[in-house]
Amino acid sequence: MASINKVMLIGNLGADPEKKYTGSGQAVCNLRLATSERWTDKQGNKQERTEWHRVVVYGPQAENCEKYLSKGRQVYIEGSIRNRQWEDQQGQKRYITEIIAQRVQFLGGPGGQTGERATKKQPEAEPFPEEVPTESVAAQSGEEDIPF
Repeated sequence: MASINKVMLIGNLGADPEKKYTGSGQAVCNLRLATSERWTDKQGNKQERTEWHRVVVYGPQAENCEKYLSKGRQVYIEGSIRNRQWEDQQGQKRYITEIIAQRVQFLGGPGGQTGERATKKQPEAEPFPEEVPTESVAAQSGEEDIPF
């Protein structure tokens, strides 16, 4: 049976993008994305819940994200979920869940941006690289997939 690992998010950046390079020189950009859900509870009180997502962008898209995005900017992210694990300095296993972006679309205007980022033209979306660097991925939990 086939399976799907696809995520689509629209949210606002909680911090400026953080760009680094792999050992082979490929750009990697980390984004912190906030998505919010609003509703009214049974008592008529307005409620809000914000979820924070770690997003990783590779290649030319990473370069564009660092150049053109900043804290507060709204973006559309399309990608897949990846779980990783590593050992910290104390020897404890640590886990992280990330969204590996295949497409990043800049939404809205630059908002309150000033300086170089505000004056540059927004680039077209770059295609996702054929090979994405893989790091140690956490073992699957063994739970059965929920059919849809």
